[in-house]
Amino acid sequence: MNMSSVLSAALTHLEITFLGVLLGCIVGLALAVLLVRFPRLSKGVLSVIDAIQTVPTLAMLTFVMLLFGLNNKTVVVSIFLYALFPIVRNAHVGLTSMDPGMIRAGRGIGMNPVQIFTMVRLPLAMPMLLAGVRLAIVAALGIATTGVFIGSGGLGMLIWRGIQTRNTAMMLSGAVPVTVLAVLFEYLLSYIEKRLNKKYKTEVKK
Repeated sequence: MNMSSVLSAALTHLEITFLGVLLGCIVGLALAVLLVRFPRLSKGVLSVIDAIQTVPTLAMLTFVMLLFGLNNKTVVVSIFLYALFPIVRNAHVGLTSMDPGMIRAGRGIGMNPVQIFTMVRLPLAMPMLLAGVRLAIVAALGIATTGVFIGSGGLGMLIWRGIQTRNTAMMLSGAVPVTVLAVLFEYLLSYIEKRLNKKYKTEVKK
């Protein structure tokens, strides 16, 4: 198997994954902030996001394909929709479960609402938010693989071609990199998450 083909497929796979998760982060964080500002919306919005999560991957790809066609964009949008669940949930929990004393302390030294959010709420919620991003990325790597069924590129194409031609080497050239990427991001983001948690606990003790 040509190494350049594997590398090209891996880069396409990562591009699809990160575009979808990035959109999920932007919209998900905005939604979480909205829910903190308007708590009455929480139940309805979170119920809709939960419902999206229950839709099977191939069914979701089919629905989105009707709007965007057979291309990578369909997979990116599908990943975005699935990424909302862990990102919104974790960001919302992170923003609402912190010590109220930290907020009062910020107000006490003259911080305005924007400063309190950017300098107090968001940094303290970052470990939880990062945990949601980690879950979204690992799931997205698998979703991007199934995108081959609607004409998407990436490592899933190598796996599918290998299955069609009964070429074990080609199948592994797609399956192994996907597995390695999933384990790598799981480990890396878990490590960063633990460091942030440790930093947060140290600062609280101080």
